[in-house]
Amino acid sequence: MRIVVVGGGMAGTIFANNLARRLSSELRAGKARITMLTASDRHVYQPGWLYVALGRMTPDELEREQASLLEPGIGLHVDPVKQFNLADNNVVTEAGKTHEYDLLVIATGSRPVPEDIPGLQENAIHCYSADNAMKFYDRLNEFKGGRILVTVGLPHKCPMIPLEITFCMHDFVRERGLLDKTEFYYTYPIGRSHSLENVAKWASPEFEQLGIRQETFFNLKEVDGANAVARSEEGSEIKYDLLVTVPPHRGQKVIEANNLGANGFIPTDRASLHMQGEHGNNVIVLGDTTNLPISKAGSTAHFEAEVAAENVASLIKTGRAVRAYDGKVFCFIEAGRGRATYAMFNYSKPPQPKAPNAAMHAFKMAYNKLYWASARGVL
Repeated sequence: MRIVVVGGGMAGTIFANNLARRLSSELRAGKARITMLTASDRHVYQPGWLYVALGRMTPDELEREQASLLEPGIGLHVDPVKQFNLADNNVVTEAGKTHEYDLLVIATGSRPVPEDIPGLQENAIHCYSADNAMKFYDRLNEFKGGRILVTVGLPHKCPMIPLEITFCMHDFVRERGLLDKTEFYYTYPIGRSHSLENVAKWASPEFEQLGIRQETFFNLKEVDGANAVARSEEGSEIKYDLLVTVPPHRGQKVIEANNLGANGFIPTDRASLHMQGEHGNNVIVLGDTTNLPISKAGSTAHFEAEVAAENVASLIKTGRAVRAYDGKVFCFIEAGRGRATYAMFNYSKPPQPKAPNAAMHAFKMAYNKLYWASARGVL
């Protein structure tokens, strides 16, 4: 059984590690082979960029060598895929190498595309890479007062980041004695402050207590940098002194180039995680790459990867799959003032955020350190 995993982020890494442990005897006997094709020899803990943006972490704390995270028996090739030949059961890499497979796992992730909105990339800051997080910190550290405007594009990676970054910036400004000189203006594209209704019901009163102004049904159309104005599709105009964005996301360019899914998101069966369509029987899609109606979060990738690995191992050993993915997601939510809460939900059960507290914040900070065990699939 030749298993090719495309992507070395959380989903691909956890899947490969989990499967390698379940198939350890088959790997040793040469009855199974796991190959990972990835674009980088480094693995990044992406949720940590928030803390880099706030000056609480440094980029080097968020990286490890990809090879150091993989179980023995996994063949790692830092050579990204260029072409998916699903009808022929092979992929071709940038280096021109062809990898045949019996099972293909696509976990290429997503990318921010602020360039899709005129003026956004040039005039806003965000924290979706190490460089952008450092730029974010510099701009926030230079801020001396005025209006901080938060805009949100959909879909985006990490469902709670618009709330978290607003709460955390409020702390940042307060700690520097600038709160009386600062107005926070939070916008969201739909008719509430978050896509998850119960999260919005929790967050809006929290914002109100802090004096954070909210405007919903604000779908960003363009940014006029010369006049420092953000304009919405609905006709609203908001001036800003510092523009912070959670930009819209797309799947990776290679997915779009190979016509595997609109905007780079592959149509995926919500239970089996197999790609929908003609060649889906031996193609599994994980993490941000799916088009599933569930949050694009690290925990989503984690839970999907575990389900998929257990099913693949069972198929190889017994000829049958044993689990269905139920849409499980678990997200911490930084709530400011050293507090946090969480949202746990699935396809059928909505989240029920509790009052934030210091213990949950400590738990989240601890998980930032424990992530590497999670990437190994042992947590």
